[in-house]
Amino acid sequence: MKNWIKSLFAVSCLALTSTAVNAGEYDETKNKIETTLGLSISAIGDSPISGLLQIVTSKGFFYATPDGKYLLQARIYNLDEDMKNETEVALGGMRLKGIEEFNDSVIEFKAKNEKYVVNVFTDITCGYCRKLHHEMDQYNDAGITVRYLAFPRGGLRSKSYNDMVSVWCAKDQQSAMTDAKNGESVENSQCANAVAQQYNFGQQIGVGGTPNIILPDGSLIGGYQPAQQLLQSLKNI
Repeated sequence: MKNWIKSLFAVSCLALTSTAVNAGEYDETKNKIETTLGLSISAIGDSPISGLLQIVTSKGFFYATPDGKYLLQARIYNLDEDMKNETEVALGGMRLKGIEEFNDSVIEFKAKNEKYVVNVFTDITCGYCRKLHHEMDQYNDAGITVRYLAFPRGGLRSKSYNDMVSVWCAKDQQSAMTDAKNGESVENSQCANAVAQQYNFGQQIGVGGTPNIILPDGSLIGGYQPAQQLLQSLKNI
């Protein structure tokens, strides 16, 4: 596999492979796709398939022909390596690298006897997000620390977004999160926060709803899992 271009990825400068190539090599393709579709491209480079480029955009992960004529949203599987999901491998690395940038801006519910840490994109209004949160003691008792990242499903102009900003800006974030997920009002609060950045990052790595759980290997579970089922998923990594 050839190397990727180093470029800004949402909140950080993310190297998608170890060696940089000419940063201007795909400028024409990048400009064509951005102009035609209104997407913001943060990284572009060669894919495992000759003649296809991998592209990280503000709306997710795509493949494209070098001339920018065709754009694909797909999964690439390597039959010579036991159906290895090459797309998921690329996305998994991006998820882990990006999450590092939010280590200081997650809302954490820590297990006393921590065995695993999962990062969960959450919205305070979705039913299964509330179900997961109401069972937090079960996750923690299983040794699972839960770290929340914000993903207001209504977008950055929604009431949910404003309410989540108030949760992230609360003096007691854990209590504010619990109140919000119990349907209680949260005192309006403003501060420097990463809610918008977390939401944008989620879109880039394939989060389309909530809850979405990112496991320690970078894989993503697109939905709710009860504590014991999640524990088994973690043991199977």
